[in-house]
Amino acid sequence: MTEVASPCIKQCKLDDSRRYCTGCLRTLDEITGWSSASNAQKQAALDRINSLHQPLPLRSLACSQCGTGFRCGTGGSQGGCWCADLPPLASPAGANGDCLCPACLHAAAAARQAS
Repeated sequence: MTEVASPCIKQCKLDDSRRYCTGCLRTLDEITGWSSASNAQKQAALDRINSLHQPLPLRSLACSQCGTGFRCGTGGSQGGCWCADLPPLASPAGANGDCLCPACLHAAAAARQAS
């Protein structure tokens, strides 16, 4: 039987909650248990990761930071939401509600990378 390959892309960094890798999107438990996991467990982890890339329902929102209206769930290079093209941000600074508009999320991503 063929071994299920690791989704690691050698960009290892834990998110702010320290629960998952922002590179491969595996949880810390999935990463540490990968070598001893069964192929079924590995495939379940890959299925969970792949489900994160499924298209979201289209929504009309107002940015929780600046109030600008925008559409969520479309415009991304892979067919999903435009925000999927940016580095994952668990909780952008200043976000106290739903999603941020493209301008505010780009600014939050740039600020996060600069720090």
